[in-house]
Amino acid sequence: MKKSKNQSNCFQPFESDLHAQGVLNVAGIDEAGRGPLAGPVVAAAVLFAPGITIHGVADSKTLSGRQREAIYPQIMEQAIAVGIGSVIEKVIDEINILQATYRAMQQALINLGINVDHVLVDGRRNPILDVPQTSIIKGDRLCFSIAAASIIAKVTRDREMISYDDQYPQYGFARHKGYGTEFHRQAIQKYGLCPIHRRSFHLK
Repeated sequence: MKKSKNQSNCFQPFESDLHAQGVLNVAGIDEAGRGPLAGPVVAAAVLFAPGITIHGVADSKTLSGRQREAIYPQIMEQAIAVGIGSVIEKVIDEINILQATYRAMQQALINLGINVDHVLVDGRRNPILDVPQTSIIKGDRLCFSIAAASIIAKVTRDREMISYDDQYPQYGFARHKGYGTEFHRQAIQKYGLCPIHRRSFHLK
């Protein structure tokens, strides 16, 4: 049977190689929210037992919101542990988005609540993580546990931005999740900045 391009067991070579070496507690880490003009950056760390697969797990950016919401509880149920870290916009402004992303990933790893032998990180190496790690360019497309983490981070952040929509309905956060869409930028020009906007980003 032909496998779907989103079928998770097509892209587990990184985990499988480490498991074959006796490295069992392998966590994938990814983030959501580096680019928006408002809201936090959120990271997730996900640890699976060897051999676990979940159909449909893929880079969160390639999935619809409905697909992510459907897969999210499956990841939460089948993972050994899931950790989430979040850094708010005020801290992003203080330490910059790259350092805030590193900090969110560190929090996510700590919040796993379990000792990790190795971490698979999307993109560049995270210097804050004091654990053996492998950085994988486009890891959310190539690595099962990173893709799962990308879904958890994205769903977590999207839900938070939707909740902000109730507080600041004029900005349409439920619609664009804080990204710099034309609607969002026009709302900023009309209403000014609200408390969750990142002052250090180019908002005008």
